[in-house]
Amino acid sequence: MTYQGVLQKMQTELANPIQYYLVFEDSFLNVNQLLDKEIELEFQGYQCLNCNKQKKIFRQGFCYDCFMSSPAVGDWIMRPELSTAHLDIEDRDLEYEKRVQLQPHIVYLALSSEVKVGVTRKTQVPTRWIDQGAVKAVPIVEVPNRYLAGITEIALKNHFVDKTSWQKMLKNEVLHADLSEERKKTFGWLPKEVQPYFSEEATLYNLEFPVLQYPKKIIGLNLDKTPLYTGKVMGIKGQYLLFEDGTVFNIRSYEGYVVKMSV
Repeated sequence: MTYQGVLQKMQTELANPIQYYLVFEDSFLNVNQLLDKEIELEFQGYQCLNCNKQKKIFRQGFCYDCFMSSPAVGDWIMRPELSTAHLDIEDRDLEYEKRVQLQPHIVYLALSSEVKVGVTRKTQVPTRWIDQGAVKAVPIVEVPNRYLAGITEIALKNHFVDKTSWQKMLKNEVLHADLSEERKKTFGWLPKEVQPYFSEEATLYNLEFPVLQYPKKIIGLNLDKTPLYTGKVMGIKGQYLLFEDGTVFNIRSYEGYVVKMSV
């Protein structure tokens, strides 16, 4: 069976284990069904996720021109503390920025390699944690806008990492930690204006990924250098496909690439 189209990050469904879906223009695939099967992946071209033109992808599924102009990839996306919509100050498109920034955001602790602090929109729970390959996660505070979440993350970065070691995450080399206990320590480190949003109780999420075998050594698949690859799928974690030979493919990194997948 063959699937063809523009790669976008896998959609996910919280289950035990997590269910993954690749959605193309004319079809979709439950990726869990690929476990223990050999697939062929062929790179066929580019299509910008923003303008839909067949232009080389620059970053995050966007061509260079769209990446430099679209409000969907402003600096405040990666650095929430730069959000200014709550002040009525525009970065690229104030209407868009108000829609995204002025909604409930969660600051959380997640365990994907070490204990890390992060920010996500409330609507992205638990998707954000699944995409990071976190095996556990717990909210710290829910705040009404992205700016407050950003300054909270900045304060907590003095005590926790803010990046996942993707190699450790994929090898399942995860530090043992009690996230509920770690969360209790955070109250005194929160900015004063955020402390009222802290609650003593919070739900701890446990996430199980569909993995038959974790790789011992990791080789990243680069579609630009290896446009045709064949391998047996042994797992799915984060936004990665894990193959029997130690190759890993980060679908998120290749959004906007047109591929043909044969099973």
